[in-house]
Amino acid sequence: YDLEHIGRLSEALTAAGAATWTIEYRRVGNPGGGAPGTFDDVAAAAAYLQVLAKQYPLDLKRVAAVGHSAGGQLALWLGAKRAPVLRGAVSLAGVVDLRAAAEQHVCGDAVPRLLGPSADYQHYSPMEMLPIKVPQRLIHGARDRIVPLDMARRYEAAAHKAGDDVSLTVIDEAGHFELISPQTTAWPVVSKAIMSLLEDR
Repeated sequence: YDLEHIGRLSEALTAAGAATWTIEYRRVGNPGGGAPGTFDDVAAAAAYLQVLAKQYPLDLKRVAAVGHSAGGQLALWLGAKRAPVLRGAVSLAGVVDLRAAAEQHVCGDAVPRLLGPSADYQHYSPMEMLPIKVPQRLIHGARDRIVPLDMARRYEAAAHKAGDDVSLTVIDEAGHFELISPQTTAWPVVSKAIMSLLEDR
């Protein structure tokens, strides 16, 4: 999957009044992909907002990270790094527990290939980086056959226990990909969660 995978989500958010910065990063199979390259790219893209703010009317006090599936893990990871300071992170069907994903072979061997021989879960897995210390909104489809809903449930409970502001919304009729399609009945829930983090306070 490339940028086009989440392009319609970005377009819909732009139409709703939010500036979007849809980033690309080296993935498993790309030269330099995996840890730390993938994560370095995400951090660099977030830092580049400072440059973009000089060219566009961006409010850097109202920034949220949003990601789907593997990107959901990256959004939470970025929130944990707290650079830039985020209003929150939204994980859409996110792989929020890399250790469990590896043990359950979520997406085959994707997690071992991402982390490599070191398998440094403490620095890359949101579950083991708690508390994240920014508001987190998890949205998951009850019919998701790719990333288990139970992973999101266990993460929500652990994040609550760690003192984080976190909530999980389960959409009964949604699977894995409906969450990023503005044409589905899941979209109003997704859009509301994202836009609520950006509202004036």
